[in-house]
Amino acid sequence: MTAQNAPEGPLDGAVIAVAGAAGPAGRATLLRLAEAGATVVGADADVARLAEAVDAARYAHGGATVIGETVDLLDLDATRAWAEKTEKEFGRIDGMVHLVGGWRGSATFAETDLADWDLLEKLLIRTVQHTSLAFQPGLQRSDNGRYLLISAAGASKPTAGNAAYAASKAAAEAWTLALGDAFRKAGGEDGPRTAAAILVIKALVHDAMRAERPNAKFAGFTDVTELADAIAGVWDKPASEVNGQRLWLTPKP
Repeated sequence: MTAQNAPEGPLDGAVIAVAGAAGPAGRATLLRLAEAGATVVGADADVARLAEAVDAARYAHGGATVIGETVDLLDLDATRAWAEKTEKEFGRIDGMVHLVGGWRGSATFAETDLADWDLLEKLLIRTVQHTSLAFQPGLQRSDNGRYLLISAAGASKPTAGNAAYAASKAAAEAWTLALGDAFRKAGGEDGPRTAAAILVIKALVHDAMRAERPNAKFAGFTDVTELADAIAGVWDKPASEVNGQRLWLTPKP
């Protein structure tokens, strides 16, 4: 079957926003969503790396619409303006993939630096709050909308040195599940048309990491390309099946 007469998938013509699009996971996700036929709008604080990621996705999939936006996700008004602009320009918004990351930890619980919490609260919680509030109205208007949070197994089983990180991830998960409940209520008796879901990993790995540490096992890690496939795959399932769910890509702790 040729590409010209291949059946359309659920992402053909969809409009997906990706927050934190410039890192390895963002790069893989832009590529995968573009491959599936989506229009992809990525945002990241690192303008140069974002431009590289956008160019790579465009180059790999000629004709794909992939654009980068410089957005301060710590500014709710700016994030709302991004959501409104995207929906106005492309006529719809079918997804928000939250890939904004960050990690801080300590050797022991007693050595926890609360400055780490101050940073992680912004990166891992505040950006989730802003993107969810900004994109909820548009996603609810979609007939197949998805809000996807990438979380970590540590949120369910915190370790002593990861208190700030695990607590931040747990808060982001709770916030996302609350969004899912809003989608459930909006769907009424027919069930939700839009879903909020959490993809849970242990940690991510990519080719550059393997090259730097050729003898490392990276046991339980999820490759960024596998994560990108899993992200795209969420649109294959009905909203009612994935809304409010934790989708585990690594064994549960």
